[in-house]
Amino acid sequence: MRHSEFIDLTLERDVIERAAATARDTAIRAGQLIHSRLTQPLGIRVKDAGGDLVSDLDIGAEEIILRDLRRAFPHHRVIAEESGELRGEPEWCWFVDPLDGTNNLAVGLPVFSIGIALCHFGTPVLGVVHEPMTGNTWSAIRGRGAAGPHGALRRQVPPRPPGDPVLAWLQGYPVGRTDTTAIALRLALETHSRRLIQLWSPLLCWIMLSRGLIHGFVGYRAGLIDFPAGSVIARECGIEITDFDRTPLPESIDDPSSEVSFLAGGPVAVDELAQLVKSVVRKPEPPASL
Repeated sequence: MRHSEFIDLTLERDVIERAAATARDTAIRAGQLIHSRLTQPLGIRVKDAGGDLVSDLDIGAEEIILRDLRRAFPHHRVIAEESGELRGEPEWCWFVDPLDGTNNLAVGLPVFSIGIALCHFGTPVLGVVHEPMTGNTWSAIRGRGAAGPHGALRRQVPPRPPGDPVLAWLQGYPVGRTDTTAIALRLALETHSRRLIQLWSPLLCWIMLSRGLIHGFVGYRAGLIDFPAGSVIARECGIEITDFDRTPLPESIDDPSSEVSFLAGGPVAVDELAQLVKSVVRKPEPPASL
């Protein structure tokens, strides 16, 4: 290794170490704000044509996170759920979801989380998920494992009767009620599982999968704002993440505004999910030649 390469790697590790500490601290501070205001009247409104919601707590939590990130890393690019893109150097990019589960909050379900991720040239290198209701925080640095509230996070394969898994389902907000693929996938997953969990907080599904509490996770046309924080933690716990064809999903995020469909779980679970999805999602036949 050349001396210049050693310096670059050292600087890179230093950035990631400082970023991890900053992300954990600011996620906890934002979570404390959310928790402290839960008993107060909430201002909630529809923010887009897909029916997604935004609350005063989303805005307040995001303000804390962005202020802390910009203070610590003023030249980094940031993509935030509510504020959109804050321009910066392309080498480092933060993804911020200040309140993953606003729809739960709106109906009084205390199931939501905060997600913060850092990407280096598009590859997630750091993920932090914080749960305001419990105060629990999970995090991972790429290649260095994951940690939870009680130390190192190592996934235990959950026991289950054959063909009777517990699965999580996620579909993106642009997916309409009449989307035939989504309808068929949900029906197939419900039919072939003991329980199909739809939390409306995908970050917590990633944590459940990483902890070994569920067997698999299926996403259909999901947005990418909270994907890197959950996926880097899952990958560091040995979770496989593939597309519907069972091809390993690239870690790099080339277009933050795009959608992703994925299967996630241990090798056996992903194999089973790929077969199930294949039976439902039919590729269009090529046109007959004249």
